[in-house]
Amino acid sequence: MKNHNSRSLATAAMSVAGSMMFLLAVATTVHAEPDPITAEPLTQRHTFSGNVSMQITQELDGLPKHVVNLDDASNVVVVEFTIQPGAVFPWHTHPGTVLINITEGDFVFMFAEDCVGREYGPGMALVDPGHSVHTAYNPSRDEPTVVIATLLGAPDEGPLTIPVDADKGAALDEKCGISTGTHAH
Repeated sequence: MKNHNSRSLATAAMSVAGSMMFLLAVATTVHAEPDPITAEPLTQRHTFSGNVSMQITQELDGLPKHVVNLDDASNVVVVEFTIQPGAVFPWHTHPGTVLINITEGDFVFMFAEDCVGREYGPGMALVDPGHSVHTAYNPSRDEPTVVIATLLGAPDEGPLTIPVDADKGAALDEKCGISTGTHAH
């Protein structure tokens, strides 16, 4: 009988320890902070059939007219970004033109050439002409922002985002008044 009780106590202790480890894992998961910015590819890199070219013209206050001629826009990729409150993209550029749709929350987009924060909300869209240094961020203190980015003229392989070097990024942060405390990497 003593042997049976010892096994029962040992089994109960292991069960309690296992339950406590499970609860600790759940508590850690529940309280874990989300990444400042997450990217979820909605498509792989796809190719349109036939040759696709296009021209996009954009006029924004304070900037010269952007005219983008995509002689080969046949490669496309779509990515959903979730940007936590206060999170800032590092300064970067893209190898192609990006069409950005804001689906949730507020979004501020800024070109390095003029440091003007252009504000967008749900149902709005913008054009990043590509090959131009910029940043973007979620200005909210408590609501995440979700944007869908469609990159036209994406390369067959290689990076879709090209960060500027750290010194140039720091200089642009200072010039444009960007707080880097919540920069995503």
